[in-house]
Amino acid sequence: MIQGAIFDLDGTLLDSMSVWDTIGEDYLRSLGMEPKENLRETFQAFTLEQSAEYYREHYGVTLSVTEIIKNVNAMVENYYIEIVPLKPGVKELLTKLHNHGVKMCIATATDRHLAEAALKRCGVRKFFSEIFTCAQVGKSKEDPGIYHAALEHLGTDKTQTVVFEDACYALKTAKADGFVAAAVYDAYEDNQKEMRAISDFYIDDFSDVDAFVNSISK
Repeated sequence: MIQGAIFDLDGTLLDSMSVWDTIGEDYLRSLGMEPKENLRETFQAFTLEQSAEYYREHYGVTLSVTEIIKNVNAMVENYYIEIVPLKPGVKELLTKLHNHGVKMCIATATDRHLAEAALKRCGVRKFFSEIFTCAQVGKSKEDPGIYHAALEHLGTDKTQTVVFEDACYALKTAKADGFVAAAVYDAYEDNQKEMRAISDFYIDDFSDVDAFVNSISK
């Protein structure tokens, strides 16, 4: 029976990947530069700090890492505070898990204040005892450190703790480290075949909340 749940945020709980799809290029253009590549693919596994360093090293941006992060956050802040929606069925899922006594927290690459703002506005912040960020642990989700921090906080057994992720690379990290892996479909992830193959649960959407909760409660 599942005791704990660690949720990614963007693309898993929030229908927010569209803003991250273009933010890398939008930021460069705000500086009068044209991107030389698909920055969404380049930045997929990066923290904001790593992305900022990339701008400095590969595009000659002279602002500090702190200044770049501040500027990027300013571009997306209004979206998180005012606009970004939950994916359909998310609130119902969280309510059911809470009622089943499942402990929950967030593990995200997104800046904490943006995560807090979106979760509060959407009325679901109360379900999560803590928010862990890649910046906080100092590693991207290519390393299981963020999941270890979340697990220690929850105090649950790893084999009875499910990690919900929409990104294949992050799901692979959690699965390889011994967590129960739940793949959440998002249109911005191309590797759905691999996601389905490596996951313990594959979720097309959260429309059938009762069936999913029953399946992880056995």
